[in-house]
Amino acid sequence: MSDTPVYPDPADVPGTPTNEQAVPLEQQLAELQAKHAEVSDAYLRAKAEVENARRRAEEEVSKARKFAVESFADSLLPVKDSLEAAIATHVAQPDAPAATVLEGVHATLRQLSSALERNKVLEINPAAGTKFDPHQHQAISMIPADQEPNTVVGVLQKGYLIADRVLRPALVTVAAPK
Repeated sequence: MSDTPVYPDPADVPGTPTNEQAVPLEQQLAELQAKHAEVSDAYLRAKAEVENARRRAEEEVSKARKFAVESFADSLLPVKDSLEAAIATHVAQPDAPAATVLEGVHATLRQLSSALERNKVLEINPAAGTKFDPHQHQAISMIPADQEPNTVVGVLQKGYLIADRVLRPALVTVAAPK
């Protein structure tokens, strides 16, 4: 017996490619490498697109926050102009009749109310006898009254809503239980 190892013929070992089979394997490897490169490229492009979309969305949210008040401010500028004109008129004519000044104040108040309504800021001004709503009203006191208990007797200060969200509740007095 010799100490030299005996190796089997590769053609006799199952699963070992022969020279005729090796060419298609090399071709398969090249095809797989090309496919891998294509998929890697598509992945990198998709990843970059997602990152760009995220960045654009962040920029849009930032701009929306920054300029959210723009429409509201634009609506209030005529009110400011009217108040400044009233002050200038009063300085120029300090003895102007009170009725003229009051008329200007009413016109300015109408402008302000219109600007608030355009921007969905609505009054909460419950009529007497309206059922007390703790989501829109804040009870300041309870007083004896000739109406149903827990109903509004009077409004001390109007409240306001912004698109169905309470900005400030109406301050009201409420009928006490009998």
